[in-house]
Amino acid sequence: MTYDAVLNQLGLIPNEALLVQLENIEKNTHGYEKIIKHIMDLHEALKTCESYVALSNSHDYFKIKIDATSDISKSEAHEKINHFCDKFKVEIQKVQDKPTYYILGFDK
Repeated sequence: MTYDAVLNQLGLIPNEALLVQLENIEKNTHGYEKIIKHIMDLHEALKTCESYVALSNSHDYFKIKIDATSDISKSEAHEKINHFCDKFKVEIQKVQDKPTYYILGFDK
């Protein structure tokens, strides 16, 4: 999957800065080439729960952001994230005091 395609699927307009950021994310994400399609599928699945995958502004990782306002949507988002991690053996890291997770890549 090309960087332009990834950015477009995330709702971003490709530019030089985003392409460089995505290149750095690829370098930091263990197994990027095998996991990127699944990350984009997770992004689509989370939309129904008021949540999404995005590029982190502070670290070179994809982040999962839970913006759900209802407890039901929050619970559904967590279920989808847990299913994603279990099914594809993906390691994530919770951001302290925020409903956000970094996608580190496949478990090593």
